[in-house]
Amino acid sequence: MPLAIFDLDNTLLRGDSDYAWGQFLIENRIVDGVAYERENHRYYAQYRAGTLDIMEFLAFALRPLVAHDRATLDRWRQQYMQTKVRPMITPQARALVEKHRRRGDTLVIVSATNRFVTGPIAQEFNVPNLIATEPETSGGRFTGKVAGTPCFREGKVIRLKNWAQEHGLSLQGSWGYSDSHNDLPLLFQVEHPIAVNPDDILRREAQKRGWEILSLG
Repeated sequence: MPLAIFDLDNTLLRGDSDYAWGQFLIENRIVDGVAYERENHRYYAQYRAGTLDIMEFLAFALRPLVAHDRATLDRWRQQYMQTKVRPMITPQARALVEKHRRRGDTLVIVSATNRFVTGPIAQEFNVPNLIATEPETSGGRFTGKVAGTPCFREGKVIRLKNWAQEHGLSLQGSWGYSDSHNDLPLLFQVEHPIAVNPDDILRREAQKRGWEILSLG
């Protein structure tokens, strides 16, 4: 069964789940609003420009998880899913996932955003396989550190290939969907790369290489 590999933010979602989680924290006064929003904007701009230092960003993004117990975080995450994430899911995105499911493809979401944020989103799409940045835990609490390789740029390729090998799968016949030039290393690995609502750099690359360009609303 071929793999159908989906980026999450601005691909299956009409927005960025990591950024939206930060906005949720700000709006609910869980973090210092002015300072956190300034940094959230700064890192998001760096991501879009392709200049993001992923370890620096993750130190920032995972910090709020450290300060609170898991039950509180889980309650906030439920609210975040309802108010922020579900409105970002378009019928077109759901239909794309279902098209590959009907074909019998193996569905995989590969996201740089950490698993705490993305786990319920993969469940919302009923995608059983999620490869995401793993936040480290100790004694049932988050430490603020990253476990293993961050799932970003070339790290997505490393994580995907390791996962495929563990499951006895290959990239033969695979499909890959992303909006971002940061995912070019991943898109170069699949047989059917598709640019979804692409940024300018990815759009130019897709046009040059004759890749399909798709809009999901």
